[in-house]
Amino acid sequence: MLYFQLVIMAGTVMLAYYFEYTDTFNVHIQGFFCHDNAYTKPYLGPEESSAIPPAILYAVVAGVPALVITVTESVLFLLQYVSEDLDNREKIIVMGDCCYLNPLVRRTFRFLDIFVNAGQVVTGNLSPYFLTVCKPNYTALGCQQVVRFISQQEACTGNEDDILHARKSFPSKEAAISVYAALYVAMYITCSVKAKGTRLAKPVLSLGLMCLAFLTGINRVVEYRNHWSDVIAGFIIGGAIAVFMVVCVVKNFKGKPLLGEIPPEESVSSGPMITQPRMEHTMEKYIASQNPITYAEIT
Repeated sequence: MLYFQLVIMAGTVMLAYYFEYTDTFNVHIQGFFCHDNAYTKPYLGPEESSAIPPAILYAVVAGVPALVITVTESVLFLLQYVSEDLDNREKIIVMGDCCYLNPLVRRTFRFLDIFVNAGQVVTGNLSPYFLTVCKPNYTALGCQQVVRFISQQEACTGNEDDILHARKSFPSKEAAISVYAALYVAMYITCSVKAKGTRLAKPVLSLGLMCLAFLTGINRVVEYRNHWSDVIAGFIIGGAIAVFMVVCVVKNFKGKPLLGEIPPEESVSSGPMITQPRMEHTMEKYIASQNPITYAEIT
């Protein structure tokens, strides 16, 4: 099973690399109309110059959920360790029932990053600043007198890397991963933390994380890097995958029962079948040892 998971992870990492950094999968070439106002927004520079650069976004998306889950699980384990007796403590430690840390980063890039990259390659939707970096020669294209639909890839004369990146707008990857991480952690806090005095803290922390995710999407629109439709689609994809992971994969973060413990129904149903014959056998031996003469007379 471990070997199978390693193969899947290696394959997904390779797919993510080919989608992101190579031209193995050709981006769909979508046409445009001359002087289309939807694609003539100013280009504010590469992603690194954004108010939320990718390095900070990925660090927060990967680090904050892992930190929150680790700290929460550690605190819950310590409280359980202090409250339980020594026998239960040994069971908890041996059976590994403590420190449940779901591999958020691995699942994020496995189920989300490749899916969004594939959507961007297949659709090839143009960014709001596409014509700014495309720099088409309208005179050569015959757009002086009439509005024409341009579908030729050679119509652009700008930087090829900027043009290629401008063709990957739908859905917004930044919006998808930010909502995924925020909703995942919010559902974790809501489902796992049951301590007293957290009735106000849990919704405040959850709503704070969701607000940060929504601000990330709004920043993409304000900087003309994505359309509103791209951001909304990213929100829907990220939220849907987060809900699927929590409900169907990790079962609402419910812990597994200890393997050494027998469920009550099993112990009640199987009790008479196991203990009754042993009691009769022991009683017969005891009576035979106490009254050997009686048994001799009868036989």
